[in-house]
Amino acid sequence: MLKQYLQFKLSQKLSPQQIQLMKLIQLPTQAFEQRLKQELEENPALEGGKEENDSDYDSDLDNSDDINDNDSISAEDINVDEYLSDDEIPDYRTQANNYSADDEEKTMPYAAGTSFTQHLINQLNTYRLSEEERDIAEFLVGSVDESGYIRRELSDIMDDLAFTQNVYTEEENIEKVLKIVHQLDPAGVGARNLQECLSIQLHRKDKTPDTELAIDIIDSAFNQFTKKHYKKLLQKFNITEEQLKDAIKEIEHLNPKPGGSYAGNNRIVEHVVPDFAIKIVDGELELTLNGRNAPELHVSREYNNMLTGYKESKDKSKSQKDAVVFIKQKLDAAKWFIEAIKQRQQTLFVTMSSIMHYQSEYFLTGDERNLKPMILKDIADEISMDVSTVSRVANSKYVDTPYGTKLIKEFFSESMKNDQGEDVSTREIKKILETVIEEENKKKPLTDETLASILKEKGYPIARRTVAKYREQLDIPVARLRKKI
Repeated sequence: MLKQYLQFKLSQKLSPQQIQLMKLIQLPTQAFEQRLKQELEENPALEGGKEENDSDYDSDLDNSDDINDNDSISAEDINVDEYLSDDEIPDYRTQANNYSADDEEKTMPYAAGTSFTQHLINQLNTYRLSEEERDIAEFLVGSVDESGYIRRELSDIMDDLAFTQNVYTEEENIEKVLKIVHQLDPAGVGARNLQECLSIQLHRKDKTPDTELAIDIIDSAFNQFTKKHYKKLLQKFNITEEQLKDAIKEIEHLNPKPGGSYAGNNRIVEHVVPDFAIKIVDGELELTLNGRNAPELHVSREYNNMLTGYKESKDKSKSQKDAVVFIKQKLDAAKWFIEAIKQRQQTLFVTMSSIMHYQSEYFLTGDERNLKPMILKDIADEISMDVSTVSRVANSKYVDTPYGTKLIKEFFSESMKNDQGEDVSTREIKKILETVIEEENKKKPLTDETLASILKEKGYPIARRTVAKYREQLDIPVARLRKKI
């Protein structure tokens, strides 16, 4: 049996324009420039740069209708005068920013050079290899990951050579060619694990008592070395603490990730462009938005002329009517984009300004212990915006401070109570924990239990498991692995 009934439901649906605005806000400076370039390429009604003032051209977009999403719009529905009105100067003609032409470096430096793989292949050209050995060597080099390792079994490589390169060989031949790859620079490249990587580097060093002992430790007692069982090493090799200390120093100078030392490897070189800058001027904080976020845009003069021609035409053909519909859509899109960029600038500046004032003690001193507990909702409430908007600004933007370039989300942290009942930032506790560990006696590193007791004495009563969590977040190993002889 079918039943019909009415139901009222309140729901919020974002318009396509609102969704696009949120995406624009999320973009950091470099990505925003790419988005701007894309929009300029796709919308001929939108032009960048300063507009020439040698004509009476004033296209008042602010008086136009809202963007009409109806595809069935006809030319008769368009009031051309609204696009040609010159009663007042439009907003975008009166906008300016306080950046001079030479304030910002507008060009982006890119890293040029040879890829890591090509760098290794170029070295292979100096070896005399048979055709099969050459194929195997190039395949092995192509299997090297960005850290410089080959993390695959030789049996798998043998199968892949047969199926993809039509090279049928034995594991022994691959092992032989792998030894050649191990001779390439940087030292340690092509290793299958950390032990082999360190061993390769040590064998290429000048032979001294320290390096020979280091080789013995890595080749025959690697497990004991990684677990820092120093007493067992002293007994095994019948050496003094001083000799062991010197050998360990040799090992510590090795590179566990040889691929990372090559600047021109396959990874894209990350170039962080700060979206904001904070300076201290006469004891006061001063915030500026990167000038590259404030581009100069205007509507194409040619499109204005097209509308003028349509208006003055007595006999309006179908093609002219189709053209004016197209022009209207492009002008609306241009108007929206100019307005969206203005809203983006305002949202970024207001949000960062609120964060700066909230954390003013930190920005004036640079001491992370002065970071106040701050969550997204704190800022959202202060500037009367949605938490998601603040999140979009915080997660992808950087600020240039007197203490270095920082990711904005790093200023946010949860709060905990100290022994005085005051709210303190978890960042503050982590900083104190880090300091305590740095100052510990490395011969007898502090356990998590001891660290919890020390923090409690300093006025931060937190549990051992919480100390362990913070330690892991700081990438600090357990006490046993921090031990030094």
